[in-house]
Amino acid sequence: MRTLPQLFENNRQWSARINLSDPGFFQRLVRQQTPDFLWIGCSDSRVPANQIVGLLPGELFVHRNVANLVIHSDMNCLSVIQYAVDVLKIRHIIVCGHYGCGGIRAAMESRPHGLIDNWLGHIRDIYHKRQDELMSIADQELRINRLCELNVEEQVKNVANTSIVQDAWRKGQTLIVHGWIYGISDGLLKDLGFSVSSAYDLKGLKK
Repeated sequence: MRTLPQLFENNRQWSARINLSDPGFFQRLVRQQTPDFLWIGCSDSRVPANQIVGLLPGELFVHRNVANLVIHSDMNCLSVIQYAVDVLKIRHIIVCGHYGCGGIRAAMESRPHGLIDNWLGHIRDIYHKRQDELMSIADQELRINRLCELNVEEQVKNVANTSIVQDAWRKGQTLIVHGWIYGISDGLLKDLGFSVSSAYDLKGLKK
């Protein structure tokens, strides 16, 4: 028995709208995907990658997890990066966090949250490393938002330090890693001015 009928109805309506506006769209998708961008973002349901940047299916390769982390033992994330870089030959990797991130907020709390605490430990490491700066911010929400930004910066470095990206640069492949953040309250993206396009760039980043 089919469940969640409203979602299937939504899907039929969406497919019909696409076919009406672009009759060959799905046939083109079947033949290939040729995105120039890999988006590494948060799983938060309020941060839909394609819609935020106004791109259609097939134009953005996407990986999402809680708090947009890039961890060198996470084979899921690394496999996505490897496929995007080596097979799809994407030219841009966008690490995009968002203000008010629940994962960031939870990482700053002292109470336990269960299994996810093992994941959030990576954010706590950033918090402890930048504690002096963060504790100088009196407002709790502003402090959380600043840690959201610092987390993006750390994940940009993590992406750039992967063997996948390092090998691509050694081969002369054009590949830029960007650090962005999204404001749920206004729907706008902000470029944090923290991007890396070579191993040389990476050496100059703040530790």
